Amino acid sequence: MGLSRTFMTLIFMTYSATLAVLRSEWHMTATAAGSIATGFQAGFALSLFGCSWLADRVGARRVFLVSSALTTVTSLAFALFARSYLSGLVLYTLVAISQGGTYTTAIMLIADRFSPGRRGGALGWLIASSSFASALSLAIAGVTLPRGGYPLTFLVTGCGPLIGLIIAWTALRSEPTTIHHRHEGLHFGTEVVRNPGAMRLILGYIFHSWELLAMWAWTPAFLAASLSLSGAKIGGAVATAAYLAASFHVMGMLASSTMGRLSDRLGRRTVLLGLAAISTACSFTMGWLVGWPAAVVVMVGALYGFSALGDSPVLSTALTESVRPAYLGSALGLRSVLGFGAGAIAPLVFGAVLDATNPPGATPSTWGWSYMVLGVGGLIATVCAFGLRPARPTGTASPVR
Repeated sequence: MGLSRTFMTLIFMTYSATLAVLRSEWHMTATAAGSIATGFQAGFALSLFGCSWLADRVGARRVFLVSSALTTVTSLAFALFARSYLSGLVLYTLVAISQGGTYTTAIMLIADRFSPGRRGGALGWLIASSSFASALSLAIAGVTLPRGGYPLTFLVTGCGPLIGLIIAWTALRSEPTTIHHRHEGLHFGTEVVRNPGAMRLILGYIFHSWELLAMWAWTPAFLAASLSLSGAKIGGAVATAAYLAASFHVMGMLASSTMGRLSDRLGRRTVLLGLAAISTACSFTMGWLVGWPAAVVVMVGALYGFSALGDSPVLSTALTESVRPAYLGSALGLRSVLGFGAGAIAPLVFGAVLDATNPPGATPSTWGWSYMVLGVGGLIATVCAFGLRPARPTGTASPVR
């Protein structure tokens, strides 16, 4: 499942990795560039909501496989036909709509297989696979951009979902489709909406997404600007920025694969609080470092990538433990539409602040205010983590079916 998700999400960072080039070739302002990232996140959010609701009723396995097939088609269409602002906006949004059924359904499949004592580690590896895909996507961009421009980058990463589909079918072809029974007297309102722990986790996820998704969308362009201000040529700066951003995703992969497991031992609240506080500090700092030496920017960025993504598996694991399995898809759907909805707005707001604080036409040199907007979300996520009820570590246990 993790390997399948790696190839399925290989296209996620393609737009961000090529953004500095696309702004010129597609004649986009920062606000217009942010709107494509917003379209992607909005489509993903709506799709997550619908597919999660459907998974409770027809089974997570079915929804996951159908969405994987649709993702293959739309990713290839984006790779072949996205050649302008409008075509990029429409096709990248279609990719996001197709992808929605491959995320929360994967969480549900993992939650069914592993007991709470091992679930954080298992979900950590699942989310780490997406981080690895982002790093790989950015590394591919660093190689392909100087050789074939953005069309070659789009094509190579757009073929990833086809491989992911083949792996997913191989992994799940003999798995039963599980539909959890809903007991009388229980409903979505009592199990999710009026569940204080679940709603606090959902609120924390909303602002975690606000911070994380805009950070990933704009960090390659920020790094390219930082390198350009240091004297690098724009083409070389974009390629180098892609490699550097890839290293940040590697840090995120390391965080996902370890923090979920750490939360199995130390408790969800402790790990969530520490990571949220660190990522908030990085948001308030990162943008003001644009003119600093590259070594400093890379060190802070690596810590940013680690802390901003490290709480993702912990938030997901905690939610699986807060609601009954029959309502998990609906809870994840509500969380997703609100979280990725916030993540859809954040890149647009980031771009608008960037436009407002820099002269038009020139390489932006003031990034601090845009990143501070993200830091507000991180601060609220920290408060949500602080308000969670302390729980004892779950320890270790054997996987269950």
